[in-house]
Amino acid sequence: MAARVKVPPRWFVRTAWSVHRGIYRLGGGRLGLWRPRPNRWGALRLTTTGRRSGQQRSVIVGYFEDGPNLVTLAMNGWGDAEPAWWLNLLANPEARVEVKGGSRQVRARPAVDDERARLWDRWRTIDKDLDGYASLRSRETAVVILEPVAAG
Repeated sequence: MAARVKVPPRWFVRTAWSVHRGIYRLGGGRLGLWRPRPNRWGALRLTTTGRRSGQQRSVIVGYFEDGPNLVTLAMNGWGDAEPAWWLNLLANPEARVEVKGGSRQVRARPAVDDERARLWDRWRTIDKDLDGYASLRSRETAVVILEPVAAG
């Protein structure tokens, strides 16, 4: 049974995201990103191509490392709608990520079947309330794998 969880009001979540992006910008990229640690997620900056505008769009998301891949959740602050960055990646999976210490080109894809179950379980070790938060959404939350793209 999923734990009962409470999510802050939407205005608070959106304000927190804006403040986080502001800290990143004001710090010239030196603040606002961090590496994951055992049982703790990190923060990366993901830049996608807008599916309608064609413009570059950036967002900061939580992640952990799975070998060479970076793994995040398409959760939109646990709101019901899919996050725009995930819809952008579904339309064009090529993206750029910035992590503490560097950047790289990636290709996004959803985890499926056993891989999804394994990565979801790993997220559970980071966030004990994961299933409770996920139960707030009417759809399954995508586990997003960001695979490095070879240069050249």
